[in-house]
Amino acid sequence: MLTSIITFYIFRAVDEDRKIEYKAAVKIQSWFRGCRVRAYLRYLNKMVIFIQKWWRGYRSRRYFSKLVETAYFIMKMNFYNEMAVRIQKRWRGYYVRKYIHNYYALKKYLEAISVNNEIVRSELQDYKEMKENEEKIKDLEKKEKEEKYQARKMHYLLSTEQIAGIYNSPFRKSPDPMELLLRKSKPLSHRQQQTKSPFDYELYDWPTCKRPPTFSTAQPLPPTGRQKPQGPFRDTTEVLRQRYKPLEPTLRVAASINSPLEKAREEMKREEWRNRIHDNEFLPFSSYHKNQKYDPSIHRSGKYGQETYGIKHFREVQPKKWVADKDFQTVLPPIVLFEKFGKTYSRAGQIV
Repeated sequence: MLTSIITFYIFRAVDEDRKIEYKAAVKIQSWFRGCRVRAYLRYLNKMVIFIQKWWRGYRSRRYFSKLVETAYFIMKMNFYNEMAVRIQKRWRGYYVRKYIHNYYALKKYLEAISVNNEIVRSELQDYKEMKENEEKIKDLEKKEKEEKYQARKMHYLLSTEQIAGIYNSPFRKSPDPMELLLRKSKPLSHRQQQTKSPFDYELYDWPTCKRPPTFSTAQPLPPTGRQKPQGPFRDTTEVLRQRYKPLEPTLRVAASINSPLEKAREEMKREEWRNRIHDNEFLPFSSYHKNQKYDPSIHRSGKYGQETYGIKHFREVQPKKWVADKDFQTVLPPIVLFEKFGKTYSRAGQIV
C-alpha cells in the first residue's frame, strides 16, 4: 500500500516536470519562429522597395522621353505652320490682286448691274401702271354697280307720258344719263320686314345691361284658387329688377383706356382730397411733428380715462351674474333657409 502511494506521488511529480519542460520548449520554439519570420519579412520589405524603386525609375524615364518627343513634335509643327502661313499669305495676296480686285472687271460688272437695274425699273413701272388701271376699272365697276342699285331703288322717279321726272327736265336738250339708266333698270322688290316680339327684345337686352329693364305694369291674372306657398318669397318683378339692375362701375373702370395718364392722376388726387378724413400730412423724415401735442383717438379715449374697447374685449362681460361657469353652447344647427334670406333668388322666386 505504501509503495503504491509513493509511486503515485513520484509519477505525479514527474508529470508536473514534464509539463513545465513542455511549456518551456513551446516558448523557445515560438520565440525562434518569430525571429525567423520577422527576419524574412524584413527581407521581403527590402526586396519590395528595390522592385518599386527600379519600376518607378523606368516609368519616369519612359515618361520623360515621351515628353521630349512631344515637345519636339510641337516645335516642328509650329515651325511648319508658320512657313505654311507665309506661303498662303503670298499666294492669297497675289490671287486677290490678280482676280478679285481687278479694276476693269469690277467696272464692267457695275455697268452690267446698272443696265439690269434700268430694265427692272421699267418692268416695275409697267406693273405699277397695270395695277393702277386695274384699280380704276374696279372703281368704275363699283361706281356703275352703285348707280344701277340707286336707279333700281329710285325707279319711282322715272318720267311718264303725263309727268316728266326730275331727271327729264323740259329745259334740257337731252335727258339726264340717270333718266336713261332708270329706263333700263328694274325696280327693287320689297322684302317683308320681320317683326320682333317685344319679349325677345327685352330678354336679349337684359344680360347686356345697356338699359334698365322695363317690367310690365299690367294687372295680374285672377287667382286660381291655389293656396300661396309659405316662405320668404318676394314679388317676381322686384327680384328681376334686383338681378338685372344696370352696372355702376367705378371711376377706374368707367374711364377710357385711351385717356391720358395725367388726367387719371388728377382725378385720383381730387377723389383722395374729397374722401380723406384729416389733412395732417405725415412727415417721417422731418422735425415738423416733434413739437406737436399728441391728439388721442376718439374711440380709445374718454372723459374719465382710456377705454378698453377694441383692446381687451368688444362687449361688456359680468361674470358675477352668470348662472353657470361655462359658456353657452349651440345645441341645434342654424337654419340654412333663413341664412340665405334676401340674398339670391331665381326667376321662380326660389332660393338658389
